[in-house]
Amino acid sequence: MNIKTVTVLGANGTMGRNVAAIFASFGHAKVYMVCRNRDKANKAIVQAYKSIRAESIKEKLVPATYDELDQIIPQSDLIFESLTEDFKIKEEMYSKIKSYLKEDVIISTGTSGLSIKKLAESFGDKRKRFFGIHMFNPPYSLTLCELIVHDESQHVLASKLKEYLSNQLDRTVVEVKDKPSFLGNRIGFFFINEALLLAEQYKNEGGIDYIDSILGAFTGRTMAPLTTADFVGLDVTKSILDYICQEVDDEFNDSFKSTNFLNELVLKGDLGRKTNKGLFYKDKDRNLTFVYDVKQGNYRLKNNYNFYFSNEMINCIKVGDYEKAISLLVDDESQEAILCKKMLLKYIIYSLKISNEVSNNIESCDDAMATGFSWLPPIAMIDLFGGLNHVQDLSKKYLDERYINIIMDKEITDKLPEHSKYDYRSYLKARY
Repeated sequence: MNIKTVTVLGANGTMGRNVAAIFASFGHAKVYMVCRNRDKANKAIVQAYKSIRAESIKEKLVPATYDELDQIIPQSDLIFESLTEDFKIKEEMYSKIKSYLKEDVIISTGTSGLSIKKLAESFGDKRKRFFGIHMFNPPYSLTLCELIVHDESQHVLASKLKEYLSNQLDRTVVEVKDKPSFLGNRIGFFFINEALLLAEQYKNEGGIDYIDSILGAFTGRTMAPLTTADFVGLDVTKSILDYICQEVDDEFNDSFKSTNFLNELVLKGDLGRKTNKGLFYKDKDRNLTFVYDVKQGNYRLKNNYNFYFSNEMINCIKVGDYEKAISLLVDDESQEAILCKKMLLKYIIYSLKISNEVSNNIESCDDAMATGFSWLPPIAMIDLFGGLNHVQDLSKKYLDERYINIIMDKEITDKLPEHSKYDYRSYLKARY
């Protein structure tokens, strides 16, 4: 696949400009960065090459406006749409560009979960050249790319596109079905919202910072789940949760229902890191971090919790004794250790369920979580727990029938590889 010219629609958005930088740097393509006005486009170009620390790609990034679509679109080998997550807005843009498309163009959207098949309908006889290309932010360091195919007849073209994304753009490509929120976000936001639900349930113990302390870096993630929600944006988090809750009616639907405090914070415009106030609030002048107290409905100083199980796990990880670290967690029956075990087991099992339903192979959940979230991948976590039999035994002890039925289902477990291709040791950090 010879992609020489790319047009990014909505290039002033965070993902639009960062993905533009990937096409220019790894793909060596000329990239039109289309924004509402030239000033926004020029600013987006600066932010794009800064995102990958490579000013050398500046000459490949061309500022453009929507008034120039009739000149730009006919030149483009690939269109990447990165507009607001709204069907109407995207479809209005598609109606503007479809008459200018050349025959062999690839049309794509960076949507994080909207129906690709529904969006493709805007392109009539070219709908089979339309794909979802969902990358993760920041794409320079998170290499996951979900390629979403909406029609059986697309697979030959999809294979060529996958090769381009893998070999030219250096992406970890996972082909997924056209299901709500696809694979990575479906798993990631399941875990994040389960943590939000626990923060509400355990508001008397501290809520948000209490739960994040139980699920910190020592459990295999760069960022604790509620800190991740703040980083992503509470409005984005709520939007993804609401969409999955609305579109997926299964036995895990309740795991995606937004908590009252999340709804209230979004309504107030306290959206997380981008507004410097959300679940957390940083007082930069005093170098203090505050956290939203779910019980009181206001902010207080963030607590530094100390739990026996986590302190001992961190000590073991420091010296590379990972087996002892996980044994400490398994054997500890404190409230915090039990919550931690339950969450990690749920993460494993839900990941296997969704990977089996949404992707072409069950190992995809490991690629999704390792390269899309920088979290310890689910199958690698099975390795950490000592294998499938141990996970099954722990699940019977701590989880309800929904999870037990999945982890005992041979149609799922027979598809598991003997070991993950990811080494769990590299994800476990000796800190909260």
